[in-house]
Amino acid sequence: MNHKKFNFGKNLIYLLLFSTLIRCILAFSIEFGNDEVYYWTYAFYPALSHFDHPPMVGWIINLFSFNLYLNHEFFIRLGSIVLGTFNTWFIYRLGCKLLNQQTGWYAALLYTASVYCFLIAGVFILPDTPQLFFWLLSLNLFFSLEPWNNYSPKNNYKFLLLGITLGLGMLSKYTTAFLALGMLAYIIFFNRKWLKIKYLYFAILISILFFLPVVIWNVENNFISFTFHSARVETGGHQINFQSFFTEFFGEILYSNPIVWGILVSGLIFIFRKKHYRINPKVCILLLTGLPLIFTFWLVALTRNTLPHWTGPGFVSIIPLGAFWLSQKKKAKGKLFPTGIAAALIFLILGLSLALVQIKTGFINFDKPDTSIYEKGKTDFSLDLYGWRQLGGKFEQLANQDVKNGMMPVDAPIVSHRWFPAANFEYYVAQPTHRNVFAIGDLEAIHKYHWINEQHGGLQNGSNVYYITSSRDFHLPTDSGIAAQSTIFQPELIPIYRNNKIAYYFFVYRIKNLTFTK
Repeated sequence: MNHKKFNFGKNLIYLLLFSTLIRCILAFSIEFGNDEVYYWTYAFYPALSHFDHPPMVGWIINLFSFNLYLNHEFFIRLGSIVLGTFNTWFIYRLGCKLLNQQTGWYAALLYTASVYCFLIAGVFILPDTPQLFFWLLSLNLFFSLEPWNNYSPKNNYKFLLLGITLGLGMLSKYTTAFLALGMLAYIIFFNRKWLKIKYLYFAILISILFFLPVVIWNVENNFISFTFHSARVETGGHQINFQSFFTEFFGEILYSNPIVWGILVSGLIFIFRKKHYRINPKVCILLLTGLPLIFTFWLVALTRNTLPHWTGPGFVSIIPLGAFWLSQKKKAKGKLFPTGIAAALIFLILGLSLALVQIKTGFINFDKPDTSIYEKGKTDFSLDLYGWRQLGGKFEQLANQDVKNGMMPVDAPIVSHRWFPAANFEYYVAQPTHRNVFAIGDLEAIHKYHWINEQHGGLQNGSNVYYITSSRDFHLPTDSGIAAQSTIFQPELIPIYRNNKIAYYFFVYRIKNLTFTK
């Protein structure tokens, strides 16, 4: 069958509408994960930059939630849904520019079938969300800078736009530097004539200017963000750890979707075997902007623990190459849904369906039979996205009763031992009851809450507070820096039910005359 019989543009619209609808349903029905709710604090407590990441994800949350006026999980994630839809279009355009419309269609399908692209960066609100948007927009701009070996004045404004999109990408996530360096490497090694174009240097200057808020914040805070991230990827003085490497490697396969990953690897083999990188500048650009990021974190993973989504943008650069290979195959040529892509989409749908059912019902019991109440639910990762709404409602009832009985003041703050339960408490518990949240511990443990604590005036000795911990990550108040000399009452036990069964517990300690250990 000749692929020209298909209207790929029309089918792309159907794909965009259907995938957007599914992601809207997921965004509306699932509670925040630990990272998401933490990035919500970027919007709730805005700053030029933040300890962990640049500020863009917070700006995106504020934009699509109307400055948090619409504060439901759906609207906090709305930016991810909208930008994810644009991203599918952008990668379609990359495939079209790489070869033809069929390649673009296959690239859009592979992007949709990727767990990382569809769910992690397309439903959840993370720094990867705006990063991928500016990553793909920048690649499309760079692809449009033809003719490759000759200067064309019509490209002047495109260089300036590229400087803006790369700068905005750097305001999203630091690994966007790999994209800029990959483009620069292409110019230096394969297209030196562009080094004579002054607009290239204007573009570099613009991207640096856009990144200035992050630099200013780091100057004011002793470059703490850069120090933190450099420590995470520094490999010197560490022993080889194959466990961390294989965790990263197989995590990438799962995040990509194993079938999509196989198609991308097959595409790379095809590209290198046929030496397309020598004759097609666009193939070369995709390789230079994708592989260095992947290989760098593979190297880091040999000595340190890493997270699989760190290499995600690198795999996104490779997706059009997998589509390029598929469109060259005789068996795939002319097919709307080649077998590999159809299988990848089925894998995604089944995986998401099972995950959603597990989150809502817990049909798989991960707890051991003799699990104590202090470890209930600890081994069930699906509970990361469940139970926080229940906690909010039950805590409000408890706090109201405490005020009525004169047990605690109406504005008694909540205390946590680490950044991610603290952010969950902030969104689901503290906001509805109009109280502050403090996190106690060192900077590695509390992250942005070091600055949030200061914004709230610090936690004072002698305060009356609620200390909350869960059976999934249980820490006694005295293990978290609260001195035993404080008046610590026996905790109230709040059970979290799922499918009419107790999934895990929260322990709410009332603490009076708060004292810290030295």
